[in-house]
Amino acid sequence: MRGVEQIPFLYDAMCAVLEATGLERWREWLVSGAKGRTLDVGCGTGRNLPLYASDVFVVGVEPSKDTLAKARRRAPTVPLVRASAEALPFRDGAFDTVVSGLVFCSVPDAAKGLAEVKRVLKPSGALRMLEHVRSTTAWRARWQDFVQPAWTAIAGGCHPNRDTETAVRQAGFVIDPETLRARDNMRRFSAHAASSANGASTPAQ
Repeated sequence: MRGVEQIPFLYDAMCAVLEATGLERWREWLVSGAKGRTLDVGCGTGRNLPLYASDVFVVGVEPSKDTLAKARRRAPTVPLVRASAEALPFRDGAFDTVVSGLVFCSVPDAAKGLAEVKRVLKPSGALRMLEHVRSTTAWRARWQDFVQPAWTAIAGGCHPNRDTETAVRQAGFVIDPETLRARDNMRRFSAHAASSANGASTPAQ
């Protein structure tokens, strides 16, 4: 079902409100640590794309045709690919960084999508993520469960009660504690594959 996330002008309006109330600073952090070949998975209307440093080679992936068209207008020089997170059309270890901003709440099979992210990352690569997650407050979590079916339909796939932070760990990533920030049900962090040889942490910015 086509929802808010697949209607570019509505999605952009919603993001603009959130960014004006603090999300912009978190979005800037999200892209600021990207290095080398970077995949912006679920790039949406391309709000991240103009923010990357000039020495970062970015590829955007987005499943929605209309949304991808808006991203092309916003960042005409960035290579963009129409594909889903669960079936990334790239070779193993193709990227130094994967960036995901408010994406995995809407990926139909989050576990499969995270497995694909891990596959296309180099062993020493970093996953940088900004997500809203299931609340740790009991009554808020119950409310998220209650509204989830209707909200998922209206928003075009978004699950307000999805615990993406836990899903990232279950997918075999280690979240770097120095980068983890939490505000209500929002999370932002950098993570590395548990098998990463260097075990390095990305400094918080």
